[in-house]
Amino acid sequence: MANMVRRKKKKKVTKMRKPHNINVGSLIFLGIFVYLIISVYIYVTRDKIQMYEVAEGSIVDDKTYTGLILREETIKTADSAGYVNYYVREGKKVAVGSCVYSLDETGQMTKFLDENQSESTTIRSENLEDLKRQLSAFSLSYEDNAFDVVYDVKYNLEAAVLEYANLGVMENLSALMQENGIVFRQIMADQSGVVSYGIDGFEGMTPQMVKKDSFNRDSYKKEITKTGTQVAAQAPVYKIVSSENWNVVFALDEEDKEKLADKTTLEVMFTDRKMKLSGTFSLCNGADGESYGLLSFDNYMTQFLSDRYAQFEIVSEKVTGLKIPISSVTTKDFYVIPAEYLAEGGDSSNKGFLREVYTAQGTTAEFVPTTLYYETEDSYYVDKTDFSAGDYLIKPNSADRYQIGATAALQGVYNINKGYTVFKQIDVLASNDKFYIVRKGMSYGLSVYDHIVLDAHTAEEDKTVYQ
Repeated sequence: MANMVRRKKKKKVTKMRKPHNINVGSLIFLGIFVYLIISVYIYVTRDKIQMYEVAEGSIVDDKTYTGLILREETIKTADSAGYVNYYVREGKKVAVGSCVYSLDETGQMTKFLDENQSESTTIRSENLEDLKRQLSAFSLSYEDNAFDVVYDVKYNLEAAVLEYANLGVMENLSALMQENGIVFRQIMADQSGVVSYGIDGFEGMTPQMVKKDSFNRDSYKKEITKTGTQVAAQAPVYKIVSSENWNVVFALDEEDKEKLADKTTLEVMFTDRKMKLSGTFSLCNGADGESYGLLSFDNYMTQFLSDRYAQFEIVSEKVTGLKIPISSVTTKDFYVIPAEYLAEGGDSSNKGFLREVYTAQGTTAEFVPTTLYYETEDSYYVDKTDFSAGDYLIKPNSADRYQIGATAALQGVYNINKGYTVFKQIDVLASNDKFYIVRKGMSYGLSVYDHIVLDAHTAEEDKTVYQ
């Protein structure tokens, strides 16, 4: 009995397998996940178009020119060797007979002044105020890219100090010099004009003598003789500028010549001096046969007395309109159709053209509504998809026919206000290296706040825009 019980306990029990239940929620989640992955991949890999919003703007030509300044300058030389002592500062006007400098042939005067002027010389308060004004003006106008003007200002200040100091010296020490037997000669101006001490070799040059090398500032040198310097006979000691009239000669490229061809006056901004002047403009031929621009002025000569070169910009009229990037502009070919062939739909005000069609019943006219992209006095520009080359158009109320074939290109941009690209024609008024100014209010053109494709090369017409 016990054995039977044990055999029953050893009987094998077979387990039933559970049926596979499909989890619908997991499948849905997996599908959504795959869809998201594919969508992200498509979004990342497809070309996206950048948008630009049209706004009103303006462009001013800011091209900088380098001008060569020419004046009526006469160099004055020493009639004998000796040591010079100046009494007139740079930029001061002198009359005939005014004392400009003294000439000490022995050098005793220079030695005497060096030994005595520090204790006896004083500069009047009004002269000190003038020196302060010169320093203040220089400080306000100084720019790092024009460091060479520092030396001109230095020489001008030295000349001013020497003038003020030497006048005091002559008043206080002339009697002592006579007592010490010091002999010197005072040299008087034989010509009226403005005194300058910078000698650079351009004195006497006329606009017709200018060459391309004249604008090479690397080889430019200016010599200034200082008080106490020993000079040889016939050596330059100063120069007289005898007229307020002065000229600025500057190089022109072909674009400049075309742009300035009909100009007789120009307003220019001298960037170094922050001065705006209006001058007479003309073209002149230089010694090398090249054509140069010539600006003539009749005032403010002394403000530029220490300069031989000047940086300036031509102040042009500000051109206003719609401002768009150059990168947004493309071109498109259109059929050109005579304006007299334009017609209106029989039951609408839509504009279009009457196209000649052939049917089993014969020849008839079919009205084709058309978008007009541009118009001139005698023509309309229409999209090439509206017609085919060789189509005949019928003139309204006439038997005249015109065969389509002539084309012309227009500049334009892709407007994307509606979510797809639409070509809009433009009329360029002005430009610089980044932007165009185009006409505002054109019948088939752009308006303020329109959205256009930033880079026309990334888009095609009638394509949906993805941003």
